[in-house]
Amino acid sequence: MTDAAAKTVKPSRKAAGKPASKRASGARELVKAAQSVGDIKAAEALEGHRAPGPRQRAGEARKAAILKAALGVFARLGLDGASVEAIAQAAGISKANLLYYHPTKEALYVAVLEQGLSLWLAPLSRFSEGDDPAEAIAALIDAKLVLSRDHPEVSRLFALEMLRGAPLLKPVLSGPLKAVFDAKVAVIEAWAAAGRLAPVDPPHLIFALWALTQHYADFAVQVRALTGKSLSDKRFMEETRAAVTALVLDGLRPR
Repeated sequence: MTDAAAKTVKPSRKAAGKPASKRASGARELVKAAQSVGDIKAAEALEGHRAPGPRQRAGEARKAAILKAALGVFARLGLDGASVEAIAQAAGISKANLLYYHPTKEALYVAVLEQGLSLWLAPLSRFSEGDDPAEAIAALIDAKLVLSRDHPEVSRLFALEMLRGAPLLKPVLSGPLKAVFDAKVAVIEAWAAAGRLAPVDPPHLIFALWALTQHYADFAVQVRALTGKSLSDKRFMEETRAAVTALVLDGLRPR
């Protein structure tokens, strides 16, 4: 998540009790998520000033390769259809090396989902009560469409996990996701109470924003079949951004 997410989500007692190596690994994942969406200040704050050595950089590169390969395999085959062997082959490492970092397929699957959720939560985490509502919501739409264009597999894998009842992700849903969600519901409620937005149900607004933007990732094949285009087409990306932003903001302007 970004700096706002890091401030909003307090570590659970369970997380606080983890070994230092595990907590450090989690912090590095947050850094990567912040960097991937251009939040340099958050990345610098989380990363500190210590420069990693060659061994650490090699280890981080290997872990990143594993997560990237696992995302592709899991998004294509799901948890049940994927194998550790296939993921190791896609990552270009041995099965034993992969299992050194993630002892089970399920542990790797959860790690991929948590990293993806951090990435996709980042745009929602950014806005605050002091922001202009129209500008903040337009920026959220833009960021989510960019993620749908650049990281569609993350959204697809998350959707697959939800469809199977989220048996492995429920602690994350009721922890980090719920904390960020509740904080942003409070921001939207404050905007509406101050007359800066039309009366709106905040949870349903957030759900609608997710649906309107992630549709272009989860149903990219359908979008291309019906329009002959995708978000990778620059003109279509601009048309989509303008259309979705207008649909949302026209319904939210104070009356």
